[in-house]
Amino acid sequence: MIDRSEKIVWLARLGFVARGVVYALLGYLALSSSSSQTVSSGQSGVLGYIQHIPGGVPILFAASAGLLGYALFRFSSAFLDIENRGTDAKGIATRTGHLCSGVLHLGLAWSALQFAIGSKQSAGDRTHDMVSTALGFELGPLALAIAGVALVTGALFQAREAITLGFMKWVSPRAPTWSCWLGRAGYAARAVVYLLIGWSLLRSAWSENSSEARSVGGAILDLREMGAVHTAVAAGLLLFGLFSLIIARYRIIPDPGRKFHAARQALS
Repeated sequence: MIDRSEKIVWLARLGFVARGVVYALLGYLALSSSSSQTVSSGQSGVLGYIQHIPGGVPILFAASAGLLGYALFRFSSAFLDIENRGTDAKGIATRTGHLCSGVLHLGLAWSALQFAIGSKQSAGDRTHDMVSTALGFELGPLALAIAGVALVTGALFQAREAITLGFMKWVSPRAPTWSCWLGRAGYAARAVVYLLIGWSLLRSAWSENSSEARSVGGAILDLREMGAVHTAVAAGLLLFGLFSLIIARYRIIPDPGRKFHAARQALS
């Protein structure tokens, strides 16, 4: 009989599969000149695209479960420190990033479920609306600036991972040796996208103008004017999707059960 923590591990692996499908499709569509509207909506646009392909509904249900599992995995890392990141400045920063990732993927899981049951028919980029709402508050520009700095910092982290191959320490040695190059291309592409989004939020905070803000899709589309750079980033996202599909099997995922029981005993 599979215990609850093992179910979370398997859900997390399904989450890597779901993440891989989303990134691979996003990269593929970004390389297509006829998919600007889908790409502009980023990951949500990809989920809407899946809705209209044959067999899309069961894929969306599976994606929703997987993305939920991935979110739980990230929450376990953030709150229970199942990956032993520690409580120093670097560890707290990494765990905070995992918390943000968990929130993001929880939202994507909800969107996938909405598309699967048909309550959501199309995806749109609501970045400008959300930024405009934030700017309406007194501390809104400061909050956007903090978010921008966090994303720029995240971009530097992604770039460092691409250079040092630090992400491979969480991948089993049994994984294909060439998979590291897929991950390296993917992390480099994500570094560029994160940098563009973070910089756009900093510009929005400075100018107090929501039109400056960019989402993942908006950042990718902005790169189309740069030709080869856009192609390289889109291809990198596609390769990151393939990398995620591979490590769905080989990713080292610590069992959250032990940490959960320890935390529960500490609180009791």
